[in-house]
Amino acid sequence: MEQLNKNIKLVSKKNSRVILPNILTLIGVCIGLSSIKFAFDGKFELSIIAVIVAGIIDGLDGRIARLIKGTSKVGKELDSLTDVISFGVAPAFIMYFWALSELGRLGWLISLIYVVCVALRLARFNVSSEGDSSWRDNFFEGIPSPAGGILVLMPLIFSLSEFKFLNINYQLIVPILFITISFLLISKIPTYSLKKIVVPRSTTIFLLFGVILYFGLVLVYTFNTIIISGVIYLLMIPVSAFHFYMIQKNSKTNNNEIDHHEDVL
Repeated sequence: MEQLNKNIKLVSKKNSRVILPNILTLIGVCIGLSSIKFAFDGKFELSIIAVIVAGIIDGLDGRIARLIKGTSKVGKELDSLTDVISFGVAPAFIMYFWALSELGRLGWLISLIYVVCVALRLARFNVSSEGDSSWRDNFFEGIPSPAGGILVLMPLIFSLSEFKFLNINYQLIVPILFITISFLLISKIPTYSLKKIVVPRSTTIFLLFGVILYFGLVLVYTFNTIIISGVIYLLMIPVSAFHFYMIQKNSKTNNNEIDHHEDVL
């Protein structure tokens, strides 16, 4: 009887570490689905905010799981399913209700292409993440799905921002942006992941100040800040690709030098 009680306690303790991250992930699912309902009701501001909140939760659940040692295969698959809903299906529906529906069948086809690319990108990520860790872990292949979900919403966010000085043809820009982001999702262009970034202790206070300042700007100038962040992210893609190829080139050079040295010995 005592042995049975010990086993039950051990299982409960282990499961308790897994439950919290999975609960956060499921909350992300609910928020992602709610963003579709907001868009259907014409509340596009709330739908955008819901997708952003889902993105914040997506960034937290995995880190919390690793922090409390509550990672699991179920959590990994659940996280991918959540990403498809929150950053694939939800943005596609939001933009379809807002602009793509006016293109008829072509608009629906563009929405489908985007969702399929999100699913393919996540499937590739799940397979590649099972490999050995290396300096490549600092980069994604293509843009991550949360970034893609925000980027395809940029025309809608722009229309709600205070940047009214540009006259944009949304019927032209939205389809082009959807196709471009779909390509970037399934491409192998290296982009920064920032997963294993190392911050010197001496600069921690400045990092915290920067994070607080950024979220303060998001709270006060929500749509303006998101637009600027999106533009900066797009400009960083060629920078990250160049950085990756330089690291790759240096790594190959060092390996060749080691092999040559071993041959000499």
